[in-house]
Amino acid sequence: MKKIAIFISGAGSNAERMILRFSKNEKLKVICLISSQKNERIESLCNQHKVSYKESLFKIEDHQEIIKYLVDKKIDWVVLAGFLKKIPEEIIRTFPNKIINLHPSLLPKFGGKGMYGMHVHHAVIEAKERVSGITIHYVNEEYDEGKIIKQFNTTIEETDDPQRLFEKIRELETIHFPQVVENEILNTP
Repeated sequence: MKKIAIFISGAGSNAERMILRFSKNEKLKVICLISSQKNERIESLCNQHKVSYKESLFKIEDHQEIIKYLVDKKIDWVVLAGFLKKIPEEIIRTFPNKIINLHPSLLPKFGGKGMYGMHVHHAVIEAKERVSGITIHYVNEEYDEGKIIKQFNTTIEETDDPQRLFEKIRELETIHFPQVVENEILNTP
């Protein structure tokens, strides 16, 4: 069984979908979830599904504590589902090519420091792009530069604003993110 840790910073809707989907899977399971802020709804969901829930501010002194926590839980993979902090190099070295991230644009466009959530959607609309989408990729030491696993796109209409683009991107995440994570983990030795 492959054991997964999920890191979140926001509402946790992608994490919720993975917890529910993988709770029925005999080959992989979400073991723990680390949130960079208090999230009572996700904490309750974790309790219902026997997923350990931990809050962390990801301060410099937390890195070794987080690594120890993940190693003690025998985690095989880390999935970033709306996690906004940069992953420390110590964690990347502990889980080489085993950290997957979701980014709300078609990388390499609109990636990097400060490019998350609505910031991305505003930038895409301001650049008058005709297509955007999601990128599911591995995490390395640089923001949004890890090897791309899969990308899915959507057309941007002239009438679309950042909020409408957000909704289109959210739909792609809902449809594709859990499935791609599942396939990647189960098909990677």
